[in-house]
Amino acid sequence: MDRKMISYQGAKMVLSLLAILTAIQAAAIITQAYFLAQAISSLFGGDLFLNVIKDLLIFLVALFVRQVLTVVKKNIAYDFAAKTSKSFREILLEKIFQLGPRFTREEGSGQTVTLVMEGIMKFRRYLELYFPKMINAALIPGILVLYIFFENVRSGLILVLTFPIVMIFMILLGKAAKSKADSQYESYQMLSNHFVDSLRGLETLKYLGLSVHHIEKIAWVSEQYRKTTIATLRIAFLSSFALDFFTMLSIATVAVFLGLGLINGSMELHAALTILILAPEYFLPIKEVGADYHATLDGKNAGNKIQEILNLDSSLPKQETLAPWESASTFTVSGMSVRYSNEEKTGLSDIQLSLSGSKRIGIIGASGSGKSTLIDVLSGFLTPSSGEILISGKMVTSLCQQDWQNQITYIPQQPYIFHDTVLNNIRFYHPEATFEEVEAAMEKSGLKTMIDELPQGLETQIGEGGRMISGGQEQRIAIARSFLGNTPIIMFDEPTAHLDIETEAELKETMLQLFEGKLVFFATHRLHWMLEMDQILVLDHGELVETGTHDELLAKRGYYYQLVSSKMEGNL
Repeated sequence: MDRKMISYQGAKMVLSLLAILTAIQAAAIITQAYFLAQAISSLFGGDLFLNVIKDLLIFLVALFVRQVLTVVKKNIAYDFAAKTSKSFREILLEKIFQLGPRFTREEGSGQTVTLVMEGIMKFRRYLELYFPKMINAALIPGILVLYIFFENVRSGLILVLTFPIVMIFMILLGKAAKSKADSQYESYQMLSNHFVDSLRGLETLKYLGLSVHHIEKIAWVSEQYRKTTIATLRIAFLSSFALDFFTMLSIATVAVFLGLGLINGSMELHAALTILILAPEYFLPIKEVGADYHATLDGKNAGNKIQEILNLDSSLPKQETLAPWESASTFTVSGMSVRYSNEEKTGLSDIQLSLSGSKRIGIIGASGSGKSTLIDVLSGFLTPSSGEILISGKMVTSLCQQDWQNQITYIPQQPYIFHDTVLNNIRFYHPEATFEEVEAAMEKSGLKTMIDELPQGLETQIGEGGRMISGGQEQRIAIARSFLGNTPIIMFDEPTAHLDIETEAELKETMLQLFEGKLVFFATHRLHWMLEMDQILVLDHGELVETGTHDELLAKRGYYYQLVSSKMEGNL
C-alpha cells in the first residue's frame, strides 16, 4: 500500500473500518460456500429439496450480507475519496495562487487546468477504488486459505505456493505498465498544453495563414498520445492474461487433486465442493487489484503530480496577521535578493526600498532587468533568497502572506478571459457583487460603450469558444475587476506591452483613475508612464541602480537619463 495514502486525513479510520467490514465479508463468503456445498452434496446424496431449503436460505442470507457489505464499503470509500479530492483541489488552487503566474507559465496553462479539473477527478477515482480493493487483497485470501487448510492441507499448499507466482508476475507487469503509464501521462500533459495553446492562438494562426500547416503539428502530438496509450493497453491486456492464466491453472490443479481424493475416498464431497467454490474467491481480490491497477494509474500519477506541486517551495513562511494597508502604513525592503536554483544568473540583487501610504511606484528597465521578478516578489508569488521586509514595523521573510495577497489586485500583460459571460468575467474575484456594483465598475473602466454594442449586453459569452474581444477590451475587463475589488494595492506587470499606442492612450485615462488613493506598482518599459509616477525604481540586470522622481532622475543624468535619451519604446 502506498504510504502517502495513510497520511491523508481520516485515512487510518477508513482503513480500520474497511478492515472490520472485510473480515465480516470473508466470513460471509465462507458461510456462503459451506452451505451451498452442503445443499449440493445433500441433493447429490439423494435428499429431498425440502431438506436443503434451510441450507439454501442461509446461503442466500450470507450472499445478501456479502453484497450489502460491498455496497457499504464502496460508499465509505466514495465519501472518503470525495472529501479528500475536494480538500486536495482547494489546497492545490491555493498553492497555485501562492506560486503565481510564473509557475503557471513554466508548468503550462493547459497542464495546470487539466490537472485541477481532470487530474483531481482521476485521483478521486483512484482513491475510491484503491482502498477497498487493497484491503480485500490483504485480508480475504488469508482468511479463506486458513479455512481451506483446515479442510484440506494439500489444497491450501497449492493455493499458497501459486500465490507468490501470481504476485511476481503482477509486480513485473505492473512496473512495465507504470513505465508506460508515466510516458502516457507525459504525452497527455503535452497534448493538453498543445491543445490550449493552439485554441488560444487559432485566430492568429488563421490570420497569418499558418492554420493549415499547424494541422500537422496537432496530428503529430495526437499520434504520439495514441501510440503511448496503445502501448499501455498492450501491457494491461498482457497482465490480465497472465493473471487469468495462473489463477485458472492453480484452480484446475486444486480441482484435479480434489477429484483424485473423491475417487480414492480420502475426501468428502461436501469438503471438496466447499474448497472448489472458495478457490476462485481466493484469487478474486488479486484479480480485481490487477484490473483496477491499470485503470487507476492515471489517477495515481495525477496524485503524485499534485503532491509535487504541494511540496514546491516547502520553505514558504507561516501565515502571519498583517494590518490592512492604510495611508499611514509603511513598507521597507532591505538587502532583498532572488537567486534561481536552476540558473547561474541572479534575478534580483540587494534591493533597498522604502515607501509609505498611497503612491504610484514606476518600475522601469530594459527587458531582462528584473521588473517582472520584482513584481512577483511584491505580489507574494516568489520568495526572496535573502533580505528583510518590514510592513508597518512587522518583519516578514516573504510576502506570500494571505493577509497581504488579499489586499492586492494583480493585472498581468494579458489578463485571462474565461469562457463565460461578460458579467461573470468582471465579477470573477467577487461573485457576490451586485449588478449595480458591476455597472459602476463597468462605467469607470470604460466598458459601457463596448457592452452596449454586444448582442446580449453583459450576458454575452466571451472567451474561448465565445465572442472574441480585443486586447484593449481584455485589459478594460481586468481594470473593471480592480474597480470592483477596490483593493488598496495594485500590481501591474507590463499591462500595455502588447497594445498599440492608440489603444494604450485610450486606456491610460481609465487606469489613472484606478490609481487614485492606492499603492500602485507599475512595471513597464514604456517611458511615458513614468511621468505619472510619484517614485521611479530603475532596474538594470537585477540591481536597483536609481530611484527618484522623473525630474530628479533626469537631473542625475544617469541610467534613467540614458533610457530617456535613447527614446526606448516610445517618446515622452
